[in-house]
Amino acid sequence: MMQPRLGPEAAALHPGWPALLLWVSGLSYSVSSPASPSPSLVPRVRTSYNFGRTFLGLDKCNACIGTSICKKFFKEEIRFDNWLASHLGLSPDDLPSYPVNYSDDFKTWRPVEISRLVSKHQNEISDRRICAFAAAPKTCSIERVLRKTGRFQKWLQAKRLTPDLVQGLPSPLLRCPSQRLLDRVVRRYAEVADAGSIFMDHFTDRDKLRLLYTLAVNAHPILLQIFPGAEGWPLPKYLGSCGRFLVSTSTSPLQEFYGAPADQAADLAYQLLGVLESLRSNDLNYFFYFTHVDVDMFGIFNNGHLFIRDASALGVIDRQEGSQAASRAGENKDIFSCLVSGCQTQLPSCDTIPEKQNLVLVCGQVLPPLLRAKFPSPVQQEIDAELARCGEATRPDPEVLQAASRLKDILRPLRTCDPRFAYRYPDCKYNDKF
Repeated sequence: MMQPRLGPEAAALHPGWPALLLWVSGLSYSVSSPASPSPSLVPRVRTSYNFGRTFLGLDKCNACIGTSICKKFFKEEIRFDNWLASHLGLSPDDLPSYPVNYSDDFKTWRPVEISRLVSKHQNEISDRRICAFAAAPKTCSIERVLRKTGRFQKWLQAKRLTPDLVQGLPSPLLRCPSQRLLDRVVRRYAEVADAGSIFMDHFTDRDKLRLLYTLAVNAHPILLQIFPGAEGWPLPKYLGSCGRFLVSTSTSPLQEFYGAPADQAADLAYQLLGVLESLRSNDLNYFFYFTHVDVDMFGIFNNGHLFIRDASALGVIDRQEGSQAASRAGENKDIFSCLVSGCQTQLPSCDTIPEKQNLVLVCGQVLPPLLRAKFPSPVQQEIDAELARCGEATRPDPEVLQAASRLKDILRPLRTCDPRFAYRYPDCKYNDKF
């Protein structure tokens, strides 16, 4: 496997942090091209640098400067390699994500993804809205405009992130946040030097703007930080982000497995139902709910383990402390409310979210194509019947939950124990739990 050589500056980016190198690879695209040199040998050309600035949105807003990932980009340790050449007929800045190789020891490499948090089209709309908000010409300094807003001025004065500071932001995560949840956001925010405190005394002005901007644009990176996979949450590993892009562990979309064999389909469906169960019932007493679902929101690691690939539509209700509803939300809307969605977008009240919501959405939209016509007739009929009950929104919560439980019981013995399911193999040979 390719092992690029690095200069001595790589390990000095963040003292005490494991060094990592990222470069974009074209190997996953079916394009024939000559072999590329090692990323460390690729000339540091200005076109690559300029493309990266455009891709990251740093040509218009430099609020991301100073993040660990951006430092590595500007040192060209994140490489947009030769496969982006124009002769490939691609429009690189239109692609939603890019395959990347990652290493923290420069010897072993694994695939990760660099992804847009919003599309290029949404970025352009967002830029125009910000400039229009300031009655500015077609182009403007986005950071300068956002710094002058009333909301950010309140953030500058704040010692602690409180519900009133996020009221009116469009993310489902912040629809009815508890103080406990917001403290968790601040305490676990990875892009500040001294994470761990619930107070923002150690946040610079730019740190505060970066956090506010990310919460307003797409809260997915924040969810990856505050509910990390290393603690058992069904989310990929967060490797870094700035306002408009994210680097995280790579997964394959669930849709790629719709043609999988019966035992693999049963395993993935069983895992997905287990994920939904953990969102409804967990040790921290948070209830996670999807505002909507699609098949691309779920992904599978190369060891067969299923995770939530896109958490941007995930809301959180604090059952332990209680959530503070976004009262008079319309009066608290500003430019941060409208960066990627219409300013009139309304989220449902947290009081109206039923226990069954995730199951109804997944059983009705995601699982049927995965499980359709995969099993012998008697078993298939049982699966189809329970799927129909589980996905029926008019049924009471207990009936939907019971149907999902019965579906798991049907699927469990249909799974097999072999190396394809490395996340539970060989444990499944010796313990029925797996």
